[in-house]
Amino acid sequence: MKKTKNDETLFKDKKPKDKAQKKVIIYTDGACLGNPGPGGYGVVLRYGKHEKELSNGFRHTTNNRMEILAAIEALRALKSDKRLHVVINSDSQLLVKSINEGWAEKWRMNGWKRNRKDKALNADLWAMLLIEMEKHDVEFVWVKGHADIPDNERCDKLSKDAAENLNLLIDEIYESENPMVKK
Repeated sequence: MKKTKNDETLFKDKKPKDKAQKKVIIYTDGACLGNPGPGGYGVVLRYGKHEKELSNGFRHTTNNRMEILAAIEALRALKSDKRLHVVINSDSQLLVKSINEGWAEKWRMNGWKRNRKDKALNADLWAMLLIEMEKHDVEFVWVKGHADIPDNERCDKLSKDAAENLNLLIDEIYESENPMVKK
């Protein structure tokens, strides 16, 4: 297909700032069997021809914790000493809006408070995510869940399979903050 001038302007803003900067495409998802309950996350990373999948499950957690943890683990999996252009696609509006609209950064500046009296939920994970994001140029994109996007569907399966695993990890911070959870 021949490129027109209009095509070039459409894609102009999509290119990384540094032409030598490498682009990584990531899809993430989190799931919980009951919320709270056993949960898991799934990640698909793509860099050129390379693909990597990540997943893990926890015995008692929440869906939102797994959505955030998926993004953290995806960024931690990047083993480059150079800044990468990273696009994280997620069907979690909370995750995407918390980053894109600056909510998580505001909570951090306010001592992990959403307002004067309410603490921000999952502050431990938001703090980790913001630290991991500092290493790369990270862009968050919301994608509609269950819309036949192959990598998003794969992450959904990975996260649900991880939550159903018999050898689930302990989400120590969640369980310590919620001592009434059934173990």
